[in-house]
Amino acid sequence: MRHQRGFVLVVVLLVIALITSITMLFINEVYLEIGSNRNAIDASQGSLFTQGGITGALQLLSRTTATQSYTTLNDLWARPIQLDEERGQLKVIIEDETAKLNLNQFVLPNGSFNEAYQQMYLRLLAKLELSPDLASTLADWIDEDDTPHTNGAESLWYLALKQPYRPRNSYLMTLEELAQVKGYAGAPLQRLRPFVTVYGEAAAGAPAAPININTAPREVLETIDERISSSLADRIIEYRRTNPFKFAAELAQVPGMETIAPGHLTKITTKGTVYRLHAAATVNGTTRTIEAVVRLTGGTPAIVYWREY
Repeated sequence: MRHQRGFVLVVVLLVIALITSITMLFINEVYLEIGSNRNAIDASQGSLFTQGGITGALQLLSRTTATQSYTTLNDLWARPIQLDEERGQLKVIIEDETAKLNLNQFVLPNGSFNEAYQQMYLRLLAKLELSPDLASTLADWIDEDDTPHTNGAESLWYLALKQPYRPRNSYLMTLEELAQVKGYAGAPLQRLRPFVTVYGEAAAGAPAAPININTAPREVLETIDERISSSLADRIIEYRRTNPFKFAAELAQVPGMETIAPGHLTKITTKGTVYRLHAAATVNGTTRTIEAVVRLTGGTPAIVYWREY
């Protein structure tokens, strides 16, 4: 019953956001020239719908995360939402970025590796059957020096390209930036995308960016310790379906994790504070999409990334 009332709340919030968007849409159309292109009008409508979707999703996140000390995939925000309206269709998906491995954590500005996170990333690369050299090239992209790690790449390599550019020599600003790093463009980035982030619960360069064990996929859970096999990760996922973790130490209650969990409490958390919102609206076959990343600080969402296309 509580989930049914909660779902009704979600729908009400999104409908309010859509009504606001539709109202703005009619106002906008009044000022469009009579000869305006139909596709441009549809795109304008779609943009307003997606903005309404993002507004509704932010309200949902703020309300649901403010009332509990942990977040899970059973929460209302984790359910994909689709609304069909006479003028078009809106789809909204929310992801917990804290469920992913933060790539800005595994190397320090001086070029030395944060050993624990380096090993976690290497385990993820092995799990995805990707080259371990990707860790070296990413480290060189982030660190401030110009001395390449073994099998890495610094300015000399990038400046020799047909269209030369320099490595950032600082923390990744967006996940899309990975495409500029040697070896990542194309399939490697697409394989990594569901499991990595540059927006952890901690800021770039902080000692830790803990992973939410209530929402992390199996591949990410396996990176926490080399002793966590696929079957043990599946056991964690099955356990949390009916017994969500309220505190990090409760991970030890999963059979097989009794001796593993205590050594990793600084790497894990049970509540996410950084979320990726994806809203897509289709109007007469024209689709507009907004991707946003928000950080919830004290219940107030702060947008750290926004892209509309």
